[in-house]
Amino acid sequence: MSNQFRFSIILASASPRRKQLLAEVGYRFTTITPDIDESAYPTGGHNACEYAKMLALAKAKSVAVKHPDCLVIGADTVVDFDGEIIGKPADAKDAERITKKIFSKPHKVITGLAVVRLSDGIEVVESDTTIVYPKKMTAEQIAEHIKGGSWRDKAGAYAIQESGDEFVEKIEGSLTNVMGLPMELLQQLLKKFVG
Repeated sequence: MSNQFRFSIILASASPRRKQLLAEVGYRFTTITPDIDESAYPTGGHNACEYAKMLALAKAKSVAVKHPDCLVIGADTVVDFDGEIIGKPADAKDAERITKKIFSKPHKVITGLAVVRLSDGIEVVESDTTIVYPKKMTAEQIAEHIKGGSWRDKAGAYAIQESGDEFVEKIEGSLTNVMGLPMELLQQLLKKFVG
């Protein structure tokens, strides 16, 4: 499937998984890494949905400024654990702390999604939420997970696989949302721009 859009699409992301998800459905696009400092956006005073949407929009706009005629897609994924916003771990110790916490009970994975085209004022920001029911991890499994390094640059210190995950019992909602780009929601938003 090759989508015919009225203008070029840019994915404002350095994530190989987001790029892969977008490519798999046949979109033609380029990727540009957004130039934002996520630490300049403190989580305080925001719920997880607001925060993910704010960062997704900041990412999209940082790229759109230099490409005002393109349709720019920005995304940001966070984990909501009992109202606490959990982003990417700072280091292995932080990843271990996060893993012990979020694999203790169900949590929400939220991705903010922004579609921006500055030249005609398009700015759509939505979010998608998936509930993840984890399996209990042993101390050995947690140690192995941290040693493996797959937690790097991942919200909640883990990346769910398309084939499911040995540490996840079940999910309620979009799997691609947990992977970092809710394709069902994105395709709904992009429908408006096919022409």
